[in-house]
Amino acid sequence: MGDIGNIIIADILPIFAIMILGYLGGKLHKFDNDQMQGLNKVVLDIALPAALFLSITKATREMLFSDLPLTLVSLVVVIGMFMLSFFLCWKMFKHNIAEAGVCALIAGSPTIGFLGFAVLDPVFGTGTQTGLVVAIVAIIVNAITIPIGFYLVNKGLNAEAAGKTKLAATGTAAVAGKGTSAAPAPAKKAHNSNLDAVIKSLKQPVVWVPILAVVMVLVGIKFPAELDPCFSLIAKANSGLAVFAAGIALSTVKFSLGKETIWNVFYRNLLTPAIGLALGLVCGIHGVMLQMLVLAIALPPAFSGIIISSRYNIYVREGASTVAVSTLAFAATMPLWIVVTPMIEHLFGA
Repeated sequence: MGDIGNIIIADILPIFAIMILGYLGGKLHKFDNDQMQGLNKVVLDIALPAALFLSITKATREMLFSDLPLTLVSLVVVIGMFMLSFFLCWKMFKHNIAEAGVCALIAGSPTIGFLGFAVLDPVFGTGTQTGLVVAIVAIIVNAITIPIGFYLVNKGLNAEAAGKTKLAATGTAAVAGKGTSAAPAPAKKAHNSNLDAVIKSLKQPVVWVPILAVVMVLVGIKFPAELDPCFSLIAKANSGLAVFAAGIALSTVKFSLGKETIWNVFYRNLLTPAIGLALGLVCGIHGVMLQMLVLAIALPPAFSGIIISSRYNIYVREGASTVAVSTLAFAATMPLWIVVTPMIEHLFGA
């Protein structure tokens, strides 16, 4: 348990320290809304894409295909729980598509890039298996769920804008109808909202950069290690700036520990790894590899979700509250999964 205590002190505590600094900066009005949006833009358009690029290109094609059950289970669990989080937020908590998309980015995605090695290495050692698990989960989260999340956000924003336009047009027509008869307004050319959302998403560096990195990995193009410093300097700022911005975002809303925040924390810290554990056992993943997989998908929410949340002012209160509570709860759920996973594996005779 000494390693767990070191992880909490070295990795979890700094998250709260930086988040508190951001919260105080917001409460003391050291940062106005324009400055906060500028900070979010630096993270979302520059620091985060650089971090994702470096994280993904460290993987190899051989890694992805060396353990197909691990890759397939990670793919199904991460994407499946991401989409289920979106659907439940949309239908159960009655949020719109954009808000549910941000919820999925937060409750449905682990912060594998920031805490993956920091948590797994001290517990399981610095071996090739640790790198394999982190690389596979990171590629799925960064190159698949983030683009899907951005697509959902853009689709929701497009639908909201179209609704406002239609409402305004209806109001104008109603006013005109009270007077003399007016000619009907010319119909606007219909456009494909799905295609529009995809195009808008693909224009974002945080979407096309990880996709480019995955393509490089799949075709076997190795990014020169000598060029890493060109990206790593700004990439290292990503996590700190993201947590700081989350603190500022939390200062702008009333902290929420309602049923939705509690559900999101349960979903991220307990339900998702439980599903991963069950599916891993069914697919024949055993031992240390199973334990690492469960712990990797039990990590707190990805910080990219709260950055997108505050950038577009969507799902800020629930999102920031979920990040804070889930990260704190991880100090308890992490040792829980380390102990419970081998017990359940032994119970089912694996």
